[in-house]
Amino acid sequence: MEVRLRDRLAPETGAIMVIMNVNQKIAVVIPSYKVQSHILLGLIKAIGPEVCRIYVVDDCCPLGSGSSVKENNNDARVVVIRHDENQGVGGAVMSGYLAAIDEGMDVIVKVDGDGQMDPTLIPEFVRPIIDGEADYTKGNRFFDWEAVKAMPRVRLFGNAVLSFMTKLSSGYWNLFDPSNGYTAIDANVARLLPFKKISKRYFFETDMMFRLNTLNAVVLDVPMNAKYGDEVSNLKITKIVGEFMTKHLRNFLKRLFYRYYLRDLSLASIELPLGVMLFLFGTIFGAYHWIVSSRGDVLTPTGTIMLAALPILMGLQLVLAFLGSDISSVPVRPIGRRLRGRSGQ
Repeated sequence: MEVRLRDRLAPETGAIMVIMNVNQKIAVVIPSYKVQSHILLGLIKAIGPEVCRIYVVDDCCPLGSGSSVKENNNDARVVVIRHDENQGVGGAVMSGYLAAIDEGMDVIVKVDGDGQMDPTLIPEFVRPIIDGEADYTKGNRFFDWEAVKAMPRVRLFGNAVLSFMTKLSSGYWNLFDPSNGYTAIDANVARLLPFKKISKRYFFETDMMFRLNTLNAVVLDVPMNAKYGDEVSNLKITKIVGEFMTKHLRNFLKRLFYRYYLRDLSLASIELPLGVMLFLFGTIFGAYHWIVSSRGDVLTPTGTIMLAALPILMGLQLVLAFLGSDISSVPVRPIGRRLRGRSGQ
């Protein structure tokens, strides 16, 4: 199927979309849970002709969003997928991914159904994948400073914290908004994902980043603006903080093991454990002698102070050297293009 990505003026960014002819089948996945009104009122209609399939995944919505879409929609591209049990946003997206893979789609775009994501930007998310520049693209809401200032402060702070944690656990230090849910993926890369292992709930977006890093997939930012309307988020921060912290730590440790010990050994493999050990030794040693000296009301010998300070400084330098190496090792060679070459696409 040959489609032409049209010349468009993005209403919020003012950017002109790039014209290109492609022979690629593009699909859009829309997780649906208590958002059917947003989908019906404009989201599906706003998706351009460059998309040949739209999967609306009814994640056991109590409002019957799947039935509403099916009864009130005339777009032949729309396919409704229903879950008998609620699986979370991750489970809904993965159902859409699997359906798209089964139908032979080439690029799969994920758009939330709450109206915050502009579907006219889909060509911008797809283009780097088709051009062989990326395997996975994500929206970046921090590109425009004026748009950033318009964000709710609580959302902005929470996103900044989650973004840093995601950078640390996934290894994609080059991304500015890794928790963004507007994404596109090369279907050949999606086939390699361990669907049964990926988190199905709200940790899905960040867990995807970790899984992509284990594949050495290239991930790029796409500038976008978010729209905040009357939608109600189902995410309760107080309920997921502990879960997110635990899973980020788990993925960080797994990534370190896979990247620096199982698949390869480098200087960075030594810098991190040695730096941590030196820092802990200096800290514990110094704290112990400080307590002893304060209780005995005596001055700590200079040699003892140096013996505590030097390991701390050396440990910090080694940890920083490791971070520098980790930041510079972000994947830069897309695997999707190689996979397409092997399959003859």
